[in-house]
Amino acid sequence: MGSKNKLKRFKENETFTNVFQPTREEVVSDSFPLKGKWNSEFFKNDNPIVLELGCGKGEYSVGLAEKYPNKNFIGIDIKGARFWRGAKTAVENGMKNVGFLRTQIELIEHCFNENEVDEIWITFPDPQIKYKRTKHRMTNTEFLQSYKKVLKADGLMHLKTDSEFMHGYTLGLLHGEGHEVLYANHNVYKNEGAPDEVIKIQTFYESQYLEQNKPITYIQFKIK
Repeated sequence: MGSKNKLKRFKENETFTNVFQPTREEVVSDSFPLKGKWNSEFFKNDNPIVLELGCGKGEYSVGLAEKYPNKNFIGIDIKGARFWRGAKTAVENGMKNVGFLRTQIELIEHCFNENEVDEIWITFPDPQIKYKRTKHRMTNTEFLQSYKKVLKADGLMHLKTDSEFMHGYTLGLLHGEGHEVLYANHNVYKNEGAPDEVIKIQTFYESQYLEQNKPITYIQFKIK
């Protein structure tokens, strides 16, 4: 993407009422005003809050928001030029149950109160295959404990990925640490029983993976 395009998208993001771009200092100092107040201050309702971490273009956040109008969705990514597309689509379609937050995933505890979140989706994350990149895998022990702090006690986690490595790594870690795996499938489009939102909502890249006959995996679990 050209630098002019990026600048244009950054500028347009600043005009969207569904985009929030706090500074790192604001987040780390726990002075981000929406922490603990997403429902009362932004969504203006008491519906369940669902996060999509590393939301990219925001296609999944918008797709879920369309499918579940009685839930609130927040796409989170550090790259605002990416989620510009999802934010713009939501604005153009008058969608009030989806927003976007530009911040780093490791700062999630500073953006949400304990028990403020009902579900978390992780869709097609970088698997960080090299061992030295383990700390960056979005389902490692540290990240899971961070998610647990903002999730309600019975909160659901979803991992959808084209990486067999990420699928296997996460399953092994979940079983090893005693978390509750509710559903696991190494090829959701070939095997029956996948939840509707897993196969009915597709990202742009997911469509490309499917054209290449690349299996899409999915795990639903609870963090203990």
